[in-house]
Amino acid sequence: MAAGRQESDSAPDSGGARRLSTLLEISQALSGTLNLKAALQRVLGILIRHHSVARGMVTLLRDNELRVEAIEGFEDRARAIRYRVGEGITGKVVESGRPIVVPRISKEPAFLHRAAHRTDGGRGELSFICVPVVVQRATVGALAVDLRFRAERDYESSVKFFGIVSSMIAQALNVQRLVEEERRRLVDENTHLRQELRERYDFSNIIGTSGPTRLMYEQVAQVATSNTTVLIRGESGTGKELIAHAIHYNSLRAKKPFVKVSCAALPDTLIESELFGYEKGAFTGANARKKGRFELAEGGTLFLDEIGDVNLSTQVKLLRVLQEREFERLGGTDTVKINVRLIAATNKDMEKAIAEGAFREDLYYRLNVFTIFVPPLRERKADMLLLADHFLEKFSREHGKVIKRISTPAIDMLMSYHWPGNVRELENALERAVLVCDGAVIHGHHLPPSLQTADASGTVTRVSLRDAVAAYERDLILDALKTTRGNRAKAARLLDTTERILNYKVRGHSIDVGRFKTPGVRREHDDEAGADSLA
Repeated sequence: MAAGRQESDSAPDSGGARRLSTLLEISQALSGTLNLKAALQRVLGILIRHHSVARGMVTLLRDNELRVEAIEGFEDRARAIRYRVGEGITGKVVESGRPIVVPRISKEPAFLHRAAHRTDGGRGELSFICVPVVVQRATVGALAVDLRFRAERDYESSVKFFGIVSSMIAQALNVQRLVEEERRRLVDENTHLRQELRERYDFSNIIGTSGPTRLMYEQVAQVATSNTTVLIRGESGTGKELIAHAIHYNSLRAKKPFVKVSCAALPDTLIESELFGYEKGAFTGANARKKGRFELAEGGTLFLDEIGDVNLSTQVKLLRVLQEREFERLGGTDTVKINVRLIAATNKDMEKAIAEGAFREDLYYRLNVFTIFVPPLRERKADMLLLADHFLEKFSREHGKVIKRISTPAIDMLMSYHWPGNVRELENALERAVLVCDGAVIHGHHLPPSLQTADASGTVTRVSLRDAVAAYERDLILDALKTTRGNRAKAARLLDTTERILNYKVRGHSIDVGRFKTPGVRREHDDEAGADSLA
């Protein structure tokens, strides 16, 4: 090695500057990549170039034995070397956590000579320095170097220098472990979230047993496992996105991305770039290439919500994507091939839009391969109680409340309302009811005012204070009788009144107590049979 490139202990100023320069180079090598093995190889190369190092080796502790992670200056067979903790000098360094210096290898009987001959093939006598690699107070490996023997060498200074190098290696190891732990955590979290999504959008979570709902189940099951383009039609708030999720997470593409685009939320000037991406310089502000939603959904599913709002120029490109499975980014000429399943949804009257020239007929027929109609809530009233109970349980849990049921009058209000906002409106109504409810039962007055007004429900246009109080009183009595299965004595106790007064109110409100009684069950109090005569 050239004399100017060797470490000189007799010139402290130049030696110190060289060491600082080396440490900077080592720092850059370790921080410049997450490939630790390659970084350690570069570190050994730097030490050989600048510091009289003839050979170098980094060993790390794995499965209770020391294995070679990087070598420089040895034969390739040295990569297979293994040391037990405590075996040889390297093993002793890892066992004790302290550096060991062998000034002359040829005179040290404890030296194992596994990696090379005693005098390095005639290059002369060698010195050996081995320092531990310590991460969080635990020795995890060792840095070992062979130096050309010089009688005047300051070994204490050399040990300090190589100790700093080993500390930098330890820091890189710690960073790699943190990165690996974070990667594993993200992989586990991603797997967990995918499983949650799969469970959340399982067929069993599409609530309802009515005829229209069962038909919808069958259609989703039929199309889910295919790659067919699906068009989901239905009014706003019926759950079209839920159906799209169910199709994706029950398909062969479930492990691939599900990308959603709300076409109505994007202005005409942006929707094309969002869908297809753009090249650098395509327009002012396009400082780099950006992938569009089609590319992001590669291998998975792209859900175009409210596709009826897409402008005509974008419809042309969509038609080509569906026909050719390829497109060009905005401002680009390269053709991008894609493997994406398309699911579209709309609440518009597509036939009317085609007749008015607002939607291309050829694109409609490309989308309309398999159509699923999501029925409005007013056409699936048989599902109302199941949906209401589901939302009641969901929001009670979310808001930390214990609400057990919905009163009969409140159920009557839910059943009689026409629900222009469909399931979304029902969900919002139940969340509000849970928030304002201060007991264990949802009553009619907990429901939104829209369910109680003339405009929304077709009820009376005015109500007097006396009628409002009477209606509330009737609701409470009905709820108490439902709780006690028609037992007036128990109902009176629940309402903190007498049975005589309760019977009077029952007759006044024309309440049929018999509809609450369980058939075949004997009355608890025999005197209830004569209750009407006391009223």
